[in-house]
Amino acid sequence: VQLVESGGGSVQAGGSLRLSCAASGYTVSRKCMAWFRQPPGKEREGVSVINADNSTWHADSVKGRFTISRENAKNTVYLQMNSLKPEDTAMYYCATGPDCLFSLYTRAAEYDYWGQGTQVTVSS
Repeated sequence: VQLVESGGGSVQAGGSLRLSCAASGYTVSRKCMAWFRQPPGKEREGVSVINADNSTWHADSVKGRFTISRENAKNTVYLQMNSLKPEDTAMYYCATGPDCLFSLYTRAAEYDYWGQGTQVTVSS
């Protein structure tokens, strides 16, 4: 199983980025897909989760600004990030693992597979 993130970069506050996470060796259609982030010197935190029936969860800090979506035909999950703030600066990780048709798993410990991460830097 391999998860490969892309789309990170450096933007100014108020800008947008779209992260992608492509899975290989694994079918994600029945799985929770999630984005986590780890700011410098801080713990990893959940950002957004999407389950098999496309229900979503977003952390309070990103609600209204970030949107998670999935494209099962491409085994890919996306994170559209708008109105970015300097506090969004972090390494962003894609994760998958649990079957979740009607549940949403938001804790890192519930995920089995992780990507290498993509850096997002937002300057003021």
